[in-house]
Amino acid sequence: MNIDQEYMHIAIKLAKKAEGRTSPNPIVGALVVNGSQIVGRGYHKKAGLAHAEVNALKEAGRQARNATLYVTLEPCDHFGRTPPCTDAIVNSRIRRVVIGMTDPNPLNNGRGIKRLAAHGISVVSGVLEKEARSINEPYIKFITRKLPYVTVKAAESIDGKIATRLGDSKWITSDDSRRYVHELRSRVDAVMVGVNTVLRDDPLLTSRIRGAKQPLRIVVDSHLKTPLNAKLFANIRRSPLLIVAIERSPRIKKYESKGAEILIVKEKRGKVDLARLMKSLAVRGISHILVEGGGELNAAMIDSGLADKVLFFIAPMIIGGKDAITAVEGRGAAHISEALALKNVKVKRFSEDILIEGEVR
Repeated sequence: MNIDQEYMHIAIKLAKKAEGRTSPNPIVGALVVNGSQIVGRGYHKKAGLAHAEVNALKEAGRQARNATLYVTLEPCDHFGRTPPCTDAIVNSRIRRVVIGMTDPNPLNNGRGIKRLAAHGISVVSGVLEKEARSINEPYIKFITRKLPYVTVKAAESIDGKIATRLGDSKWITSDDSRRYVHELRSRVDAVMVGVNTVLRDDPLLTSRIRGAKQPLRIVVDSHLKTPLNAKLFANIRRSPLLIVAIERSPRIKKYESKGAEILIVKEKRGKVDLARLMKSLAVRGISHILVEGGGELNAAMIDSGLADKVLFFIAPMIIGGKDAITAVEGRGAAHISEALALKNVKVKRFSEDILIEGEVR
């Protein structure tokens, strides 16, 4: 690893401090290095606040002159909620800028680099590009395809069951695995389940991490079967609740009186059209969704091509039973050659559980 890569690695670690807090903006980290000394550090903390470059330059002060700026994403050259970062960089008299990846946002793509070069600043791009892209997968999909990034999560036994034949599912995985899921919830914009999960498990779907950001909770409930006494309504002020249906009903007013929002989406084969739902959620600025549904919703998200990543926690237990619910139901592949093969697979350990993480495409 050369010196530029070493500093970019530090910038990427800085960016990760704000994971899940900048949506729909990307997470970005920046360093100002003068000689061999880091004189400024910064990261984008929240949408609407100063960008990483500005924070790093502010900390560096006069020491930014003739220094090198390392930033994980191409600096913006347009007005958004904040002024262009390129202005701050040019005014600071930075001599060189090293970038992890170009900005896929059509408003900026390549403009920031051109602006800096036009002012005589040396620009190097693509340093640790793979790593820089990996921390902003949700942003990349959201900004280029106008769709949320979807992570499908399941907790299953070693024989692929997420509940017994009677619907009992508490608890299949360990405390460590469930604690990690609460961390995941705090990093996404929304957590989504199907109504059958609500009926079977009566979940809260909040993050139990102290001080964590709470996600929007989404229930895909085509025919409005969510019980009015469900736990989801108990903490609605902390974590908003959106119920998605395909038809209007007198029950809507009862849900709304409890603080829930109802979204009507056109149906597809008698159920919520998930593709339309994803587009609608993107319009709301939701860039990353954690799907914690049952086997049917998991299958629907994967089969429709809407899922981007899967996280399967596998516990060392055997539930058995042909009527027990599996992690991915639906029709399934007819031939092994048609089965979904994950890419960039990672394996982690949580107590006795194994987490298999992989990209769908």
